[in-house]
Amino acid sequence: MLFNSVSFAIFLPVVFLLYWFATKKNLRLQNILLLVSSYFFYACWDWRFLFLLVFSTFLDYYTGLKIHEASGTGKKRFWLWLSVGINLGFLGAFKYYNFFADSFANGMSLLGVQTNPVMLDFILPVGISFYTFHGLSYVIDLYKDRIKPERDFINYSVFVSFFPLLVAGPIERATHLLPQIVKPREFDYSRAVDGLRQILWGLFKKIVIADNCAEYANLIFNNSADQSGSTLLLGALFFTFQIYGDFSGYSDIALGTARLFGIELLRNFAFPYFSRDIAEFWRRWHISLSSWFRDYVYIPLGGSKGGIWMKVRNTFIIFILSGFWHGANWTYLAWGALNAFYFLPLLLAKKNRTNLETVAAGKRFPSVKELFMMLTTFTLTVFAWIFFRAENIGQAADIVAEIFSASLFTVPSFEGIHKAMPTFILLVIFILAEWKGREQQFAIQQLGASRGRTYRWSYYIVILLSIYLFGNFGSNIEFIYFQF
Repeated sequence: MLFNSVSFAIFLPVVFLLYWFATKKNLRLQNILLLVSSYFFYACWDWRFLFLLVFSTFLDYYTGLKIHEASGTGKKRFWLWLSVGINLGFLGAFKYYNFFADSFANGMSLLGVQTNPVMLDFILPVGISFYTFHGLSYVIDLYKDRIKPERDFINYSVFVSFFPLLVAGPIERATHLLPQIVKPREFDYSRAVDGLRQILWGLFKKIVIADNCAEYANLIFNNSADQSGSTLLLGALFFTFQIYGDFSGYSDIALGTARLFGIELLRNFAFPYFSRDIAEFWRRWHISLSSWFRDYVYIPLGGSKGGIWMKVRNTFIIFILSGFWHGANWTYLAWGALNAFYFLPLLLAKKNRTNLETVAAGKRFPSVKELFMMLTTFTLTVFAWIFFRAENIGQAADIVAEIFSASLFTVPSFEGIHKAMPTFILLVIFILAEWKGREQQFAIQQLGASRGRTYRWSYYIVILLSIYLFGNFGSNIEFIYFQF
């Protein structure tokens, strides 16, 4: 079930009404309803993989209890690694087995040895990377004595499978979400309205910005061999806004939906394309994943406290793992490694935490220096997205080579480019709206707040009309991060 589907538009109000009225504010009934609704939501994609979700949930629930009850460090470590091993084993089998098998066969063929590895023929369970990381954070935090175990299986199951975040995050922590699940929740009108406002903006990002950009990005990348450098660069720009509008749009809808049920999820995006350096970009892009790797991988490895070699090693480990988390393709590894190269000079110069505040806070325009820094960071990001979007390393290399050729200075041209003009105009409006709202949780959080209800509703109507008039409804494009 997609957030931008008619079925979800029916599903959400039904669950909302049952949650606040049929349960009579009974916490136990509310959590049971959330769990049943979440399993139904997931089963609408493929009910067979619901069993994998339930098994993963029970595994971490049970091993979490065993970790807490274990009398010695050795026993605690056994139950921890049992959970980690099985979880990563399932993730590896579904997501990475064919990649490693194919890479091994290709490597052996270079040595003159032909192999025929057995390949697994199944689809990737949607959301497996997200709910696996939910469970891993829980058992690791238990092992580190950061939290107490949740003994109610219903409550724990809601933490893992709460439907707004189930298939594409944000990646939640037990320390943040579980306390909200186990305590009574009261309906808050202002919070609900804020949630609806964020859902509206998320739908605009997805349907108007991301899906329109996707149409042209796909057209250019799928025919990259026939395109000039300027057209390929334009395609990379289209994808840059596609992936941002798509993923941050999903996150906005997820956070807004959770807020309707009295639950606050972790913020996942903070206007990353206005970053002044790559370190700031990674503090603002996919925040829940970046912070997960920081807390559970980077810091345990020693973080940036050791010598130069340790800093270099840990930086590449964290970024390559981040790339590999996204998918089993050398392009994702290259994307991760490229971002490590971007980040490393800042770390070694101890400038990776220079830009912590919002750019041009309290000002209408950035300074010339800030503008230059933003454009430089944005350019580096666009270049890295080429590897993320390319089908393989060969295509990425060909695209980069063409962009750095003389054809970069030609006029971009592709089939249907004249139809893209409304998308260009919408992108400009979108960037301006994001810039104006960059100091808020999401761009339209305070839209028209100082001008009264009539003005606010006029803005909402304009956004709704924009979705209706310019939304790309025909392509039925899924959210990009469903595949991760």
